[in-house]
Amino acid sequence: MSFRVTFLGTGGAVPTTERAPSALVVNREGDRLLFDCGEGTQRQMMRFGTGFSVSHVFLTHLHGDHVLGLPGLVQTWDFNDRTEPLSIHCPPNTRTHVKSLLRAGGHDPDFPIRINEVSPGNVAFRAEEYEVRVFRTNHRTRAQGYALIEDDRPGKFNREKAEEELGIPPGPAYGRLHEGEAVELDDGRVIHPEQVVGVPRPGRRFVYTGDTRPVDETVEIAENADLLVHDATFASEYADRARETAHSTAREAARIADRAGAKRLALVHISSRYAGDPSPIEREAQSIFGDAFVPDDGTRIEIPYPDA
Repeated sequence: MSFRVTFLGTGGAVPTTERAPSALVVNREGDRLLFDCGEGTQRQMMRFGTGFSVSHVFLTHLHGDHVLGLPGLVQTWDFNDRTEPLSIHCPPNTRTHVKSLLRAGGHDPDFPIRINEVSPGNVAFRAEEYEVRVFRTNHRTRAQGYALIEDDRPGKFNREKAEEELGIPPGPAYGRLHEGEAVELDDGRVIHPEQVVGVPRPGRRFVYTGDTRPVDETVEIAENADLLVHDATFASEYADRARETAHSTAREAARIADRAGAKRLALVHISSRYAGDPSPIEREAQSIFGDAFVPDDGTRIEIPYPDA
């Protein structure tokens, strides 16, 4: 089952020719979820071929470099005769500001838009096989991060044991057992799932912080994450500036990933100081966490299952 992350904007507050402001798309088996929507996001979506059929937008906070692309994107959807509803998830007490932002362009879309205020510790969106949870971050305004966490999958089905040891004939019974249902055989025996199905297997976990200082809540929710996308605006030479502006350095992001036991760390919100050469950010993080990298705009990451 596919799980792809496309980085649309990896730059900081000031866009450059190399890096657009914050935005990324997650495509999980056809479900397209947009996280933040900086200036020019719709053009980046066209440029990098993510498709426009986004059903949910998750805003970490309402600073302009994370939301100014939203009015134009909504207007384009309306011009394209969109009828499907859109859900915009945002921090508490920001609904009015989001509504004002959407109206700023003087356009009232014909498709329904639901603005969902959601607090850290809650679930913003629940789908059939995954959910998007909200966690606390630390920035200069109301801010939060999001984690897409898949449900556990059934354990592996032991076909050899089922067929040879228990004498279960191949057929629908195998599927029922794998889905957790006991079955009765023709000879009257009842076979329970735990006799032929292994322990549940973990799903995948994607964590996106938005702008933040390093916080313990990220460590907790990013435990064993397949991909952690973390603010790394500065290298440590600007550590004081990072504290003043409530951002993280590459070293701080790497320490968070290391503490969480994440598998990979993507460093984003790169200051325009490093637009032409982000290697200082990458080297600093890799000195602590080897699987850290700075994605370019347009970078695509496929997230496999942990046991693949």
